[in-house]
Amino acid sequence: MKAPLSHIRVLDLSRQLAGPWSAQMLADFGADVIKVERPKVGDDMRHYGPPFVKGADGKETRECPFFLAANRNKRSVTIDIGHQEGQELIRRMVAHCDVVIENYKVGTLQRYGLGYEDLKKIKPDLVYCSVTGYGQDGPYKDRAGYDSVLQAMSGIMSITGDPDDVPGSGPQKTGMPVSDFSAGLYATVSMLAALMHRERTGEGQYIDIALLDTSMSLLPVEILRHLQLGETPKRIGLKSRNMVPAQAFHCADGQLVLAVGTDEQFRKLMQGLGRPELGTDPRFETNRLRKQNRDALIPILDGLFMQQTVAHWVETLSARQVPCGSVNDISQVFKDPHVQHRGMRIEMNHPTIGNVPLLGNPAKLSVTPPSYRRAPPLLGQHTREILCEFAGADDAVLARLANQEVI
Repeated sequence: MKAPLSHIRVLDLSRQLAGPWSAQMLADFGADVIKVERPKVGDDMRHYGPPFVKGADGKETRECPFFLAANRNKRSVTIDIGHQEGQELIRRMVAHCDVVIENYKVGTLQRYGLGYEDLKKIKPDLVYCSVTGYGQDGPYKDRAGYDSVLQAMSGIMSITGDPDDVPGSGPQKTGMPVSDFSAGLYATVSMLAALMHRERTGEGQYIDIALLDTSMSLLPVEILRHLQLGETPKRIGLKSRNMVPAQAFHCADGQLVLAVGTDEQFRKLMQGLGRPELGTDPRFETNRLRKQNRDALIPILDGLFMQQTVAHWVETLSARQVPCGSVNDISQVFKDPHVQHRGMRIEMNHPTIGNVPLLGNPAKLSVTPPSYRRAPPLLGQHTREILCEFAGADDAVLARLANQEVI
């Protein structure tokens, strides 16, 4: 069975994380993704180290985890798009592509004659996706946008972290670049939707993805509480805004997170903790009552959880279908037998590293699952083959372009 996107070719003009992450999603499902990078320098993410990954000989390579995380299944070509001949190479390649994804500052590619209106004259059914911090219009369109800034502006930081009455509290960013990844995923969905539309109508289109917009989209409940109820949600740490008990508890050897979503689950929780009478206590019978009497309930639970290990409580409560889990660090995550069974750790053979472990695609499709065909490329690894294949360049042309530092 052919991969579902094996008929799609993507020209990836993006750098950093959001755009490359999106292009990698398409590549995992079979798209031929051609990554265009600056000669000698490449994607900025190549240099986001230390740390840099060590090769089989134990020596440090030039490859860093940031780049490796978002660029598998791609071919790399180096082209200086600031050079007129570089721009012409891009135009010749676009004629053979279905999708262009880019994340330059607004107006940059238009100045080079590589904007959507320019390239659709070459490829009328082109799907062209721009990913920026603030979008293609509006008062902030010319601002540079980075993940931590967008987490702050979107409201994510305002609800992340301990509440104001806890010493040392304050707004926190998430432990991973959620604004970048949300933009990348929305870009992927949008490009797939545009390709479906093209299959039915033959019509291409332009896609405008903004990190500010996609970051806000991660807060639907909190935003609706504000819009519909007039509330401004505050930081509450590890507690739930709606459910009690739903938070982290200290056990004898670590922390456990509990998420009791129904009254029946609460009764099962108290049975598992050896205090079944509290499941029908008039103070705690319903979630509304538990919220009202939270200050009475939580100290009781604190004392009970400290009597046993995390593993004991996870096994005991999971057997009763009470949602809970240990607070794992990353090394513990990959020791988990369920994670191992799900195949989230993959290995690919890299030209300088050897076998490099990577995070697998989480999608599990019964007929057309993601595939892992190419390790993240070296800078310009495929320049010759790509320009010969799609730009009609021969050895003499390649030598001249290299001498002029166009490639």
